[in-house]
Amino acid sequence: MADIDKGLPNTRTKIDIPSEEEMAEEVSVQEEDIEKGPVEVIPEEDGGVTLDFEPGAINVPGTESHFDNLADILPDDILEPIGNEMVQNYMDYKSSRKEWEQSYRTGLDLLGFKYENRTEPFQGASGATHPVLAEAVTQFQAQAYKELLPSDGPVRTQIIGVKNPQTEQQSQRVKDFMNYLIMDQIKEYESEFDSMLFHLPLAGSTFKKVYYDVPLGRAVSKFVPADELVVPYTATSLDDAEAVIHTVKISENELRKQQVSGFYRDVELGPPGTDSNNELEKKERELEGTKKTGKNEPVYTLLECHVNLDLEGFEDIGEDKEPTGIKLPYIVTVEEGNRSVLSIRRNYAPEDVKKNKINYFVHFKFLPGLGFYGFGLIHMIGGLSRTATAALRQLLDAGTLANLPAGFKQRGVRVRDEASPIQPGEFKDVDAPGGNLRDAFFPLPYKEPSPTLLQLLGTVVQAGQRFAAIADMQVGDGNQGAAVGTTVALLERGSRVMSAIHKRCYAAMKNEFRLLAKIVSQYLPPEYPYDVVGGQRNIKQADFDDRVDVIPVADPNIFSMSQRITLAQTQMQIATSNPQLHNMYQIYKNMYNAIGVKDVDAVLPPPSPPAPKDPSLEHIDALGGKPFQAFPGQDHRAHITAHLNFMSTNMVRNNPPVMAAIQKNILEHISIMAQEQVQMEFREQMQQIQQMQQMAAMDPQIQQQLQMLNNEIEARKAVLIAEMTEEFMKEENEITSQFDSDPLLKLKSREVDLRAMENERKREADETKANFDRAKLMQARDLAEDKMDQNEELAELRANTSLAKSGIQQMSVIDEN
Repeated sequence: MADIDKGLPNTRTKIDIPSEEEMAEEVSVQEEDIEKGPVEVIPEEDGGVTLDFEPGAINVPGTESHFDNLADILPDDILEPIGNEMVQNYMDYKSSRKEWEQSYRTGLDLLGFKYENRTEPFQGASGATHPVLAEAVTQFQAQAYKELLPSDGPVRTQIIGVKNPQTEQQSQRVKDFMNYLIMDQIKEYESEFDSMLFHLPLAGSTFKKVYYDVPLGRAVSKFVPADELVVPYTATSLDDAEAVIHTVKISENELRKQQVSGFYRDVELGPPGTDSNNELEKKERELEGTKKTGKNEPVYTLLECHVNLDLEGFEDIGEDKEPTGIKLPYIVTVEEGNRSVLSIRRNYAPEDVKKNKINYFVHFKFLPGLGFYGFGLIHMIGGLSRTATAALRQLLDAGTLANLPAGFKQRGVRVRDEASPIQPGEFKDVDAPGGNLRDAFFPLPYKEPSPTLLQLLGTVVQAGQRFAAIADMQVGDGNQGAAVGTTVALLERGSRVMSAIHKRCYAAMKNEFRLLAKIVSQYLPPEYPYDVVGGQRNIKQADFDDRVDVIPVADPNIFSMSQRITLAQTQMQIATSNPQLHNMYQIYKNMYNAIGVKDVDAVLPPPSPPAPKDPSLEHIDALGGKPFQAFPGQDHRAHITAHLNFMSTNMVRNNPPVMAAIQKNILEHISIMAQEQVQMEFREQMQQIQQMQQMAAMDPQIQQQLQMLNNEIEARKAVLIAEMTEEFMKEENEITSQFDSDPLLKLKSREVDLRAMENERKREADETKANFDRAKLMQARDLAEDKMDQNEELAELRANTSLAKSGIQQMSVIDEN
């Protein structure tokens, strides 16, 4: 009652006991007040009383914050039915997925983590488990962990809308802080993510719970196994589930801390129970090789129910100020043992008019199931794993029985020292009543391990591995010379399943990071400085807005290093066939990034950006075969004159490639010079064009005017280029006229030109022959690969035929017997 007094100060007033005279004077006033409405008089320990003018009122505006624990002010007659309903719903939901838990629990035995000592069909029979399932699980876990959680951080950002320096800086700040938060502050993230990736291929579904932890003072993202999260039978996703119940195990001391801090309602609970009834947890501990001994640790089981309720006193009110009957989202926490409600909190934002529920869970699926839960490898290749295990045990048992034969002997035959085994090369004396010793013993007809059974085991294992195959198995022979089409086809064929699983994990991580970013934006101060290795960074609360999207750094289309290297090799193979059409620096950089080189710029120096150069440096680049270009603002006429003088030298005239490079640069100078002159002549028209471009999309007439102005400017530019080109030709002819007047020099120049033409013809012929030889080699390789594929198909067909014949023969022998 004391808590209620503190929660409803507007409806109750504490007064002191007056004297007899004062009470006589005020008794009539009190009677009038009582007649006006119900008033509850509550005596206090200090002798005063508290008058409650609205007894029974619960939801009084201004008496509690939005996310307060409503269970502290709700009466027991409201809380008890809620607690019973939550526990009963939990039991019903859990019962509806009983078969799923049974199949998952049985499938855990197929991992082979525990060796089974069998007594059937004989003492010491093999208890080995084939590792086809364990191999697929560990391969997926190791591969996904490396790709989805790189050492530099799993988060990258992308800008929504138009990019500018401000949004790019904001995007970089968000990326740096999110990676700092996940890799440094959320210390349990890596270990729990690693554990989740191991459970995912087994169960088919795992969950992450993202929320703000008050005791830790930061956001957390915790792994929730599928057996700890229960939903109704009709649910297909977390969004449409009417209820989501998360079972939380908590010690008695930790629960008491939460009650004292005010997070949970301080009520008397019964003795804590144990989690010994959870068969799935018992199976997991059995596989780990651990079990409970001695006294069980007292543990409470809390049911955190994310449900919709029409809570009395907190109904949804419509525009007519009357309850609408619509259920609102709440989080109800109930202790499973005695069904006591510990907390009821609103599960929607205070500013949300629609009152949509806040989602705390992220669903990771391995393969999409037929309902809410996904399918794992236990469901998909569990039958193959059981068959492989049975075949392996039969082969081992057959070998054991064949190596250690047993049988019958005639009565009366006695072997001396029968208790001691016969060592290799040792003979023992036998006392026989008479007759042939061979007739006195009858060994059982044990067979050697069957080749057919061994072949069947190989077929079953290959089928399981093929289903859970990764790209390394399909492409990883390192054949860099293979045809591009063949490599891409093999890569696509071997990565379909894993690529789809990787994309589902990528989409789930994207939702997880968005939930984390939303929590950070709510609880982060306006500006937060933090220290990292080598410096200090700064993040602002306003950075987490709609302009920046937080997504995983992993590529949803690439899930392994071998796949990345194969694609980079294929890209390089295509680029080297025609390097002049490709950016070879980027090609090699992609290859270094694929193989994991950290300091790529130290190994492969990036090309310097083009910058204006003087004519002499441009001549040096021309002689060295390096590219160079003209830039606006240069003295174009001086460059052209210097180039013309350089072109008149014998060295340049006898080198057509250098001559072509210099002439190309002269034409660039002419084009830029004409453009600059047009901009000076049409300065006003240029400004008019910029203004008209903003309105051109709305008015077709303005578009026509804009096109006319552009045509006029381009026409003037063409005239200027023609005049400047004519002037350039005159200057070139004046400079070369002196060279052409000397017949010896002219003859020598003609000889050099012919030699250059012959060299060019030979180069083209050699290149054509090389391309033809390369195409012929690729065609031969494709034919060889097709022939190998046909041979493999024929070999497989022969093996199947042989297996069928062997089975027919065995059936015939059985029929004859």
